[in-house]
Amino acid sequence: MAYTTIDKSTGHFNTVLWTGNSGTQSITGVGFQPDFIWGKVRADNNNTGENGHILTDAVRGNTKYLQSNSTNAEATNSYTFTSFDSDGFSLGNKAELNSNTNTYASWNWKAGGSGSSNSNGSVTSTVSANTTAGFSIVKFNVGSSGGNITVGHGLGAVPKMIIIKSLTDSYNWDVYHENVGNGNRLILNGNNASSSSTFMSSTSPTSSVFTFKQNHYSNNADAVAYCFVEKTGFSKFGSYTGIDASDNAFVYCGFAPSWIMFKRTDSSNSWGMFDNKRDTISPNTACLDAENADEESSVGDVDFLSNGFKIRS
Repeated sequence: MAYTTIDKSTGHFNTVLWTGNSGTQSITGVGFQPDFIWGKVRADNNNTGENGHILTDAVRGNTKYLQSNSTNAEATNSYTFTSFDSDGFSLGNKAELNSNTNTYASWNWKAGGSGSSNSNGSVTSTVSANTTAGFSIVKFNVGSSGGNITVGHGLGAVPKMIIIKSLTDSYNWDVYHENVGNGNRLILNGNNASSSSTFMSSTSPTSSVFTFKQNHYSNNADAVAYCFVEKTGFSKFGSYTGIDASDNAFVYCGFAPSWIMFKRTDSSNSWGMFDNKRDTISPNTACLDAENADEESSVGDVDFLSNGFKIRS
């Protein structure tokens, strides 16, 4: 295993599973108090039809949520996540995450609590950062200048991937990935191929800020960004070329992955999301898609290996 400064990876990221009860319940076993929670129904056994992704974080507060499968602005509901707890979180009776007999999963990241003011950029941001694991939550206002702004991300290293969403506008999720480039974007709520975009003004992030084009959103819109820095032995961001065979591409990470998300960039295809809790036997076939509300499916085969992963489908 590659050298890492992180003694226990599950102290910074972990997946938990549960079954809904249509009342209230506390979900434990995360191993830390999560600051970013991405939750999703796996099987809608109760036929609620409310199967969308639910994303909340400690900077915006547990009653605020976004959906990766939707362009909707931030919504408020005090019956979804009722609190962030020392070993997990508590749920109300919101059907998307706690309908009776439905099964659910959440992916949980540790950042730095509710955040603090950051003035590294041309606008002041609120940043909750975990520099050890290379993850931060950034809330900022785009202003009304019509030009470019820079936003502090608090990580002290250059992000490989940034996911940004307007909290005010009904607008797409923008995704910057180093391998896609600063003049292009992926859309988290769509299966689109990579396409040209000016949302970062063709400017790569630095160790302190990222650039954002103000008029990409409406004047004075609030936005949130989830920023990821690569950390040896803990996280890896890259690209690969498929070969359309059952013995497909091997992707080297240098460690055993616990969560994998990938997206085809040269053509339309879903965001595949796999983890080591929903399917514990390799090849892993339990897939959820970031851009839609579909239940869990077995559409792909991914070998989780000691030093990376291998695509089998």
